[in-house]
Amino acid sequence: MKRILSGMQPTSQLHLGNYLGALKNWVSFQDKQDTECLYCVVDLHAITVAYEPEVLKKASLEIAAAYIAAGIDPKKSTIFVQSAVPEHSQLMWLLGTMAQMGKLQRMTQFKDKAGKNAERAGLGLFAYPVLMAADILIYKATHVPVGEDQKQHLELTRDLASTFNTKFDIDFFPHPEPVITGPAPRVMSLRDGTKKMSKSEPSDMSRINLTDDADTILKKIKKAKTDPEPLPDSLESLEERPEALNLITLYAALANEAKEDSLKRFAGESFSVFKPAFAELVIESFAPITNEMNKLMQDIDQVQKIVDSGSEKSRDIAAPVLRDVHKIMGLSAL
Repeated sequence: MKRILSGMQPTSQLHLGNYLGALKNWVSFQDKQDTECLYCVVDLHAITVAYEPEVLKKASLEIAAAYIAAGIDPKKSTIFVQSAVPEHSQLMWLLGTMAQMGKLQRMTQFKDKAGKNAERAGLGLFAYPVLMAADILIYKATHVPVGEDQKQHLELTRDLASTFNTKFDIDFFPHPEPVITGPAPRVMSLRDGTKKMSKSEPSDMSRINLTDDADTILKKIKKAKTDPEPLPDSLESLEERPEALNLITLYAALANEAKEDSLKRFAGESFSVFKPAFAELVIESFAPITNEMNKLMQDIDQVQKIVDSGSEKSRDIAAPVLRDVHKIMGLSAL
């Protein structure tokens, strides 16, 4: 039996990149008979930077609602909030005693977020990858869907699993495998084809949110950065055209077809022809999700019940693992 664990931060609205890079794949995993899926709203990770408590609480339920609206079925998958399962934080401390400072200092995400203020960065931001390792190992997850930018953190998770197993001479934690699937594992910004589409990007025009209406989607796609050349008939011709490649990649992912096929469909056409067709496809794909999301947000108590139930199920898995870790490490019984 495979056990998949993944999650997203409740920092702001989910966008096209989150859908194609994660949610769409999560939905496909839950229909596999040999796979158990746990999908988490990682609110503890969200507090490593400045935040508003009330906004965070609301956003956590909104992200859970987005999971459900996108097709995550609470009857097939477990949806929960990270902070509702204290075993995450408890295992983090235990793993933190084995995490090497040098490896944490080399984490790309810490360098990017801390920037020139690394000396003033909080311990939470620095130890973020250790908490991510605890998120995964507390469930003994075997597979983790990750973006390319998270592969380094998963490697640390595997290192910590090995360190624990070696230190206590026991085959306890599995070595989780990365799962990078789908035609668009890395979705780029609409304003810059060399940068990842991000919730933290100041310009809302750089992304398409799951809650954007049809007019907003059309406006954003019409203003998406491109070049004056028509679309070619081969992918090789797009290698030096990042914005054009990004839009073709997104179109193909939503149309469930190969990029080559999408490109052939529009070969020789200008972006004035391609963009309206792309916008129509996005609107058609997002309409059911947006409608369901709106319904769920009007019945937020039901979302809360789903999350509470999922958190209870998650604790049922996590608690025995933490008890075993305590015994192995010679700590007091829980």
